[in-house]
Amino acid sequence: MKSQRSYIDYSLDKRATLMKLFRGVVDACDADPYLMRAAKFHGERVQRNCPVCKKTSLVELRYAFGDQLGQYSGRIKTPDELSEMEREFGEFRVYIVEVCRDCSWNHLCASFVLGDGIERKPPRRVRTLEDDDWVKG
Repeated sequence: MKSQRSYIDYSLDKRATLMKLFRGVVDACDADPYLMRAAKFHGERVQRNCPVCKKTSLVELRYAFGDQLGQYSGRIKTPDELSEMEREFGEFRVYIVEVCRDCSWNHLCASFVLGDGIERKPPRRVRTLEDDDWVKG
């Protein structure tokens, strides 16, 4: 991704959380059911093992957020989709979350900004099945 900037790595926070988890101070294996479902159907398997249970069921999710994305803000995107989006939108932030599908470990890995820098209006809102005023026909 050519326009990647403002990269933030959360590995120090992850290490501190794991130390607290192994000491019994916090319970970090508490993934939301929606996050677990997203990991099951949309997660991309990574080559490293889960830092808690050591199994190979660790996946990454990439969420895209931004004002210019309009109603599509907050959706999970693949790296290929993000490459296309960086040419279509001026600026949006991507959050990478790792989730273990076995033990429910989850942690924010990194975040960064993508986009070509040209400010645009959000796309026109399209009615979906999630809208309250949707009439079944």
